[in-house]
Amino acid sequence: MKSAYRIGEVATRTGCSPESIRHYEKLGLLAPPQRGEQGYRRYNQAALERIGFIRHGRSLGLDLHSIQELLALSDNPDTDCTAADDIASRHLQHLEERITALQALADELRQVVHQCRGGKAANCRIIKTLYDHQPTCSKRGCGEMNA
Repeated sequence: MKSAYRIGEVATRTGCSPESIRHYEKLGLLAPPQRGEQGYRRYNQAALERIGFIRHGRSLGLDLHSIQELLALSDNPDTDCTAADDIASRHLQHLEERITALQALADELRQVVHQCRGGKAANCRIIKTLYDHQPTCSKRGCGEMNA
């Protein structure tokens, strides 16, 4: 097994772009790699595994801060894993709330689509519904309304 990989090889092996790998280094998610004779970054197998961890966490929808917390726990294997459970539980709750919201959006759109089946744009129920809809503000504000 090869002991040191250049960033392009790491990108190919992990499916992670070189830009993302450098970003993870800047955030401290990855330790600064050793440098080869020509100054190229050289990553070991542990770095590839860590990038795999980060990628898997991202594929589950975890934000980088949560991944950083989980990596810190991983780096300290004798630490109680209650914090990991808390992170995962919060994320699961957030996902379930998003799923509920998306299901409500799908239901609304389904109703609108079933109301409009052809005709002139001037009488289109889809267009009318979009004009008639009143914006609702989330906890973070009104999004586009603040732009």
